[in-house]
Amino acid sequence: MSNIRITKQFTFETGHALYGYDGKCRNVHGHSYKLSVTVIGKPITDSENVKFGMVIDFGDLKKIVKNEIVDKFDHATVFNKNTPHLELAEELKNRGHHIILVDYQPTSENMVIDFAEKIKKHLPSHINLHSLKLQETETSFAEWYASDN
Repeated sequence: MSNIRITKQFTFETGHALYGYDGKCRNVHGHSYKLSVTVIGKPITDSENVKFGMVIDFGDLKKIVKNEIVDKFDHATVFNKNTPHLELAEELKNRGHHIILVDYQPTSENMVIDFAEKIKKHLPSHINLHSLKLQETETSFAEWYASDN
């Protein structure tokens, strides 16, 4: 049986700031992110299985990505916990804002690495994460491929 790639797309709104950056993105700002998640595997051949013919049920993939990424990052603001933004983050938290502190600079490049690790942990053993594409704007995106890592 052939390997087949399955892709599901997600959208979420997230704010961030890049401490130490020499451009506008050092300021707190947000993006309408688009995340494409592609997994690879063989379709189920057992005709008695309710998932017969599927690599993975799109709904099952959606649950993983929503639980690990979308529900956590949507309408949150992400800061590197190792920067002076920590003071701003605490102030925003105290005012009821949803803040995520990460141990990396929250660029699309680093976020896509983080997302790959989170998703891989929850995939069934017979399914592999093939690639992620995190689109920050209409013309800018970062990609992660298992074959490169």
